[in-house]
Amino acid sequence: MHRFDVETLPAGRWRNGGGATREIASRPAGADDFGWRASVADIGRGGPFSEFPGVDRTLTLLSGDGVRLRCPGVFDRLLTGVGEPFGFSGDLALDAELPSGPCRVLNLMVRRGRWTARVDRSDRTVEVLPGRAGVVYALRGSWRADPYHTVLTAGQGVWWDADEAPGGAVAPLSPDAVALWADVTPLR
Repeated sequence: MHRFDVETLPAGRWRNGGGATREIASRPAGADDFGWRASVADIGRGGPFSEFPGVDRTLTLLSGDGVRLRCPGVFDRLLTGVGEPFGFSGDLALDAELPSGPCRVLNLMVRRGRWTARVDRSDRTVEVLPGRAGVVYALRGSWRADPYHTVLTAGQGVWWDADEAPGGAVAPLSPDAVALWADVTPLR
């Protein structure tokens, strides 16, 4: 497992100036044609979202009062619940609005036809399954990531790739513990 703290990840500014992205993992590393990618985005102002043809995306609000995603004729969705994922096609041209100011989101992207992904909010132990990739992001409370007994708090997490097959689990240590778990499965 690879540990991360969002606040120490390098922030790359968006070309349109509307925000910044902190990459958690991209596999294979450094490839433009990634299989899967997880990042945290700080959205500072409304505007167009980048299109990612052939990619399925899941966006989950981490902090802030919300973001409205619009794709004319397809959907108009206001995300206000922290930890509630919303999936959509990266092929779509959509705009984001910030009704109440800046926000932070977890952005999970998978290459369609090669990977699938599911993001869940959890307060229970997450088992790391062989042959699957994943990310656990602590929303609140404290968590323990085994097999290394790493302690995680809000804004921290771990990720692993499908070919690493680490085994182990990520378990809550405090009664208020809540995390996001992105389960990323390769299609064979």
